[in-house]
Amino acid sequence: MRLAKFMARAGIVSRRRAELMIREGRVRINGYPVDLPQTDVCENDSVTVDGKMIEGIESKQYVLLNKPVGYISTAYDTHNRPTVISLISGVEARIYPVGRLDADTSGVLMLTNDGELAYRLTHPRYRVKKVYHAWVNGLPNDRILNQMSCGIIIDAGKTAPASVRLLEALVVNNTALLEITLAEGKKRQVKKMCAAVGHPVRKLERKSFAGLIATDLPEGLYRHLKQHEIDALYRMVELKV
Repeated sequence: MRLAKFMARAGIVSRRRAELMIREGRVRINGYPVDLPQTDVCENDSVTVDGKMIEGIESKQYVLLNKPVGYISTAYDTHNRPTVISLISGVEARIYPVGRLDADTSGVLMLTNDGELAYRLTHPRYRVKKVYHAWVNGLPNDRILNQMSCGIIIDAGKTAPASVRLLEALVVNNTALLEITLAEGKKRQVKKMCAAVGHPVRKLERKSFAGLIATDLPEGLYRHLKQHEIDALYRMVELKV
């Protein structure tokens, strides 16, 4: 098995993060440093990360959190800000977020120690859908909504086609509620798209990720995924259950 995949399956980090750690020289096999993520690992090899041995492959855990505003979507934070992991209790496995939500964004966030699934759910190839509700300043007209749907330039690149719908318009407050469905994951994409067309975001919530929703799940609470949900995620990214 390739080293990065082994680390992901062991629940250490996602495969993408594992590849970075390997290239940084933080991983050793049988005491020898390696810097190639594609290095093969055998069953009897000793693998250490930052001097700590990987004990074995943990049982896979899948958690859905309704993230509140104010929490960082990482396992650890060097500035001692509250992280989403602090909201999870009773899960012994070292789970981590699949993708990220900004601290000021709430809503659906999946956490797992299934590195291969996490890697594919965030890979552009699989076009995993994310649905957001964004309260924005101003009242976007049909031309603006069509422009956002067809793709706009942000960060020197054009966004992929998206679904953008006007759900509510409050003329008195000069604000509108948009539903934006994306199949890509550029950093802060929704906020940048809205700002680019002159309607900056006031409040943002992710309503769905890969078909997962937080119905009847209060903010700050989590639940374990049901088996049929896990199976659906595997099919979505072409993994064998």
